[in-house]
Amino acid sequence: MESDLPTRVHVLEKGAGPPMILLHGTGVAAGFFLPLLAELDGVRAIAPDLPGRGLSDPIDHPRRHFRTAAVGWLDRLLDVLGLEEIVLLGHSAGGVWATWYALAHPERVRRLVLVGPPAFPGTRCPLPHRVLATPGLGRLAAGLVPPGRESVLRFAAVMGERATLVRHPDLIDLLVAMRRDPVAESAARDEIHALVSPLALLTPSGFRRRTRVRPEELGRLTMPTLLLWGRDEPLGGVAVARGVTDLIPSATSAILPGGHVPWLGQPVQTAAVILDFLH
Repeated sequence: MESDLPTRVHVLEKGAGPPMILLHGTGVAAGFFLPLLAELDGVRAIAPDLPGRGLSDPIDHPRRHFRTAAVGWLDRLLDVLGLEEIVLLGHSAGGVWATWYALAHPERVRRLVLVGPPAFPGTRCPLPHRVLATPGLGRLAAGLVPPGRESVLRFAAVMGERATLVRHPDLIDLLVAMRRDPVAESAARDEIHALVSPLALLTPSGFRRRTRVRPEELGRLTMPTLLLWGRDEPLGGVAVARGVTDLIPSATSAILPGGHVPWLGQPVQTAAVILDFLH
């Protein structure tokens, strides 16, 4: 899609009905949602490649102003698409983007779906991201791990999804391509540095104080909200999900089999929970 946005933005779109925007996480692109999109009936599902990922152009988002840049980018995208009110779904770091946007523009978010969002109260940053955010050590570690199928599967194991990811060779190819794309790698690295503290190896949560979603912010989310959490989520156990749900006034939660990406192993069940929440 080319428009009056200052950058080119690529989107995947499927179906007809109430509009739902799906925001992906770090290190992937909109195509990572394909198993879930195939099961989402009765909605107009729109999954953009976030800046610098997939076929979308990068944007300049200084670490101190990452939140402002993310909210502004999404707000302009909705304007270009002509969408006044949406269901907003965010996975992983996309869940942080979605939460920031819902806080800034609650009038445009009819319902909010968060899948394994990091930087929330009680969550803990996975070790690979802590290493990558550490000055010097991060670049050294990245240089020692060549992009390829095995490195992708090792990371998937950390995120509780190796056994499910191997069922999707096309998604493995996507992840390898993202690792080999210098623009996508740069965008992912910027996002990690914006969210994860340079002292992450020495702190309990590992996330930057200024980008963490605070309990009082969750208390300002007044729209109906669904939190989806994998039973083996590396960000924290089921108790973390329950704690986050309790902080959001109109929230419900669902615990699904799997780790950080529940639709890889359970696309039908994941979609059914989302659609039930919407209806």
